[in-house]
Amino acid sequence: MNQHSMTNDLSQIVESDRAHVWHGISQHKPYETIDPRIIVEGKGMRVWDIKGKEHIDGVSGGVWTVNVGYGRRRIAQAVASQIEKMCFFGSTAGTIPGANFAEMLTAKMPGLDRVYYANSGTEANEKAFKMVRQISHKHHGGRKYKILYRDRDYHGSSIAAISAGGQDERNAQYGPFVPGFVRVPHCSEYRAQDGLAGDDYGVKAAEEIEKVILREGPDTVGALCLEPITAGGGIITPPRGYWDKVQEICRKYDILLHIDEVVCGLGRTGTWFGYQQFGVQPDIVTMAKGVASGYAAISCCVTTNAVFEQFKDDTDKMSYFRDISTFGGCTAGPTAAIENMHILEEENLLENSAQMGAHLKDRLHGLMDKHRWIGDVRGMGLFAGTELVQDRDTKEPVGEREVAAIVADCMAQGVIIGATNRSVPGFNNVLLFAPPLIATRDDLDQIVAAVDGAIGRVLG
Repeated sequence: MNQHSMTNDLSQIVESDRAHVWHGISQHKPYETIDPRIIVEGKGMRVWDIKGKEHIDGVSGGVWTVNVGYGRRRIAQAVASQIEKMCFFGSTAGTIPGANFAEMLTAKMPGLDRVYYANSGTEANEKAFKMVRQISHKHHGGRKYKILYRDRDYHGSSIAAISAGGQDERNAQYGPFVPGFVRVPHCSEYRAQDGLAGDDYGVKAAEEIEKVILREGPDTVGALCLEPITAGGGIITPPRGYWDKVQEICRKYDILLHIDEVVCGLGRTGTWFGYQQFGVQPDIVTMAKGVASGYAAISCCVTTNAVFEQFKDDTDKMSYFRDISTFGGCTAGPTAAIENMHILEEENLLENSAQMGAHLKDRLHGLMDKHRWIGDVRGMGLFAGTELVQDRDTKEPVGEREVAAIVADCMAQGVIIGATNRSVPGFNNVLLFAPPLIATRDDLDQIVAAVDGAIGRVLG
């Protein structure tokens, strides 16, 4: 075997990774003296690294993706069978798994009827933005082109997606940004905007969006893009009354409501989609991560028929949605997604997410009683965050260095958790939990015990 051949020699794999792989959101300078982490196997809730160390995964693949857990043979076998028969055809034509999954998916989303396939959450959101812009040109004389997005939300990594991104440290050094994206305030009740705290905070926070619409001019605003629960910006669950008011505002000004379910979709919060926790009816829903639990690349931009019909006009050669995602034509994604959805249903994993999520929050509240550093516990389903503060009265955030040390301590114990990381200036102080939806009480207890010990060692 020559030096350019693939190898199973573990030491050589580490060196090949060090020499040739550029990892996401990672500073590589430390890899000059320490080995990059390489994960080689997963089963259920657990993964093993190249050194054989076992870890319990509290963040579903590091980025909230592997909802049904690792090692699902039925998904792998279904994908293998499908791609041997028909691996890919450009999405100008249909495929059997594409048609079948679209029907399954929309059955879980009353009022939404059309599925546009792509292969990442970023790309799904790009499709939605392009739809909004094309509708503006075709039906509103190009005037209704602005897209509103929320402070602390995240919608992807392309230049357009970070133009709609409310996490300034993620956006830094990538400007200038795409014009026409306008920020609205966040809805964190724990860190309420001046003058809005108190009763009816949710309604007041939504009314701040209306103020931005009126400032910009309602006839210039085409869509409002929001996460159902702010994810990487700190697990911010919208307060009571917020979503009802948001829906009312969008309808009042004829603004499309685009909900980004890339993180919350497919059971994470205890319902199929996060927006279903709040009783709203979106016009566009985007999703990725948990759609196939990472077994194949797939994302979906799902719309109402009312949105779809605006692109049907054979008198104008430019009227159709002139977009294509090459790998939206892969059959592996919808095939994996079909089996993923069957598993979620057959194993009652939405119910488990709700039940185990309640247990997780109870255990985190127990940590809050023990550690003065925890200022807030929040979340829904198996999606939770704890905000760390120096002082509960002043709410001064714990430093990012200390938060990173807690995550590292947990990793050393064989427990993987997440944290806001170089995302929101001054507020990268939230520990993040999003374990696979198969999690048991014992799994969650092990995760919380690791956090308990880490907080004690790092913060005292």
